[in-house]
Amino acid sequence: MADFTMPSLGADMDEGTLVEWLVGPGDDVTKGDVVAVVETAKSTIEVECFDSGTVGALLVDPGTTVPVGTRLAVIDTGSEPPAAVPAPAPAPAKQPAAPASEPQAAPGLTTTGSGDAVSTPLVRHLAERKGIDLSSVHGSGKGGRITRSDVEHAPADGPHRVKASPLARRLAQSSGIDLSALRGTGQGGTIRADDVRAAAAGPPAPAVESHAQARPSSATAAPAYPARAAIAALMSRANREIPHYYLSTKIDLAVAMAWMRDRNADRPVAERLVPAALLLKSVALAARQVPELNGYWKDEAFMPSDTVRLGVAVSLRGGGLVAPALADADTMSLPELMATLKGLVSRARGGRLRASETADPTLTVTDLGDQGVEAVFGMIYPPQVALVGLGRVIEQPVAVDGMLTVHPTVTATLSADHRASDGATGARFLTYIDRLLQRPEEL
Repeated sequence: MADFTMPSLGADMDEGTLVEWLVGPGDDVTKGDVVAVVETAKSTIEVECFDSGTVGALLVDPGTTVPVGTRLAVIDTGSEPPAAVPAPAPAPAKQPAAPASEPQAAPGLTTTGSGDAVSTPLVRHLAERKGIDLSSVHGSGKGGRITRSDVEHAPADGPHRVKASPLARRLAQSSGIDLSALRGTGQGGTIRADDVRAAAAGPPAPAVESHAQARPSSATAAPAYPARAAIAALMSRANREIPHYYLSTKIDLAVAMAWMRDRNADRPVAERLVPAALLLKSVALAARQVPELNGYWKDEAFMPSDTVRLGVAVSLRGGGLVAPALADADTMSLPELMATLKGLVSRARGGRLRASETADPTLTVTDLGDQGVEAVFGMIYPPQVALVGLGRVIEQPVAVDGMLTVHPTVTATLSADHRASDGATGARFLTYIDRLLQRPEEL
């Protein structure tokens, strides 16, 4: 037997709200399957199962907020006899048998709208994600059960199907909101929970000429407050407990940009590299070469990490910030890193991050270059011991072989924990990033 517990999805997370179960008792699950949706102060996360087996019992009801580490469910892994589960209470009165045309679903299954097929919560979630109407799917499983394979091979619904997340559909149903009347802000126009909440709050106040009067009220700004409060609490802790030191350097990107243009010449537009890919890869390789900055400060000691999980700060549309991790960023090719980064940012802003993508970054990068910022001096995310800031790539005068010329440059900064490293170590880290960007073919 194994316990499925409320995971820790960040250093600032003490508790989480179970939003939705995607499995039921008796369902078979495989390690890596998404089995629940959890809401934190920052975002909504899809949580994977870390064991393979059969769901024995669900211990927490949706809508319940519990501390990290609380048992949410029991998984029978086959390693020992399953624990006894209390038998359901008898029905108060015998119900008439269902008509032959409406067969009853097996335990853990649900009939679709057509009444002639059944599916598990996990399959229904997959159908929601793909925009599939289960009533139109023929189940190939026993007794007409719709399987994961049936959904994966079914064509997506036509334009009459409103694209919305499962949480958004549930909120709309409870609030009496017509999803077809909403405009989704998620990927591909998908309606998100925040879209439904905004509609339920009513239309915005009419525009006025006065800038003072046009400021958002506390009511309209409220959705972003929990996320900002969580970030503020974590940063306050970091400021109190971590003895920061700060370094910065300007990096000449002329060689790197010329190399990138040559590489992009024969690539489709969608696959072309951008400067952020080169910068992130150089940071990841530098973290591998300078392990004193890649790891965690725990129990009054530094614990270096064997792998590089590069946290990338992503601003959310509704306010707030998350920092999902690029796992093994130092071993990715540049095209692979680009594709992974795009997917990560899209899922973060669409509220579809998985728990494995938010767990344990070893070093975080915050890039505000697209916001016009030239330099960023950030606060370290505990228990990490360093944070890299990247600014905007700008044309600046530089001296080359005694001649003044103009080259694209970027300001890279380092915020580091003086308990784990010193200025000499930090300088070596930034110097290594610079050297890599002068030899971009090695990235």
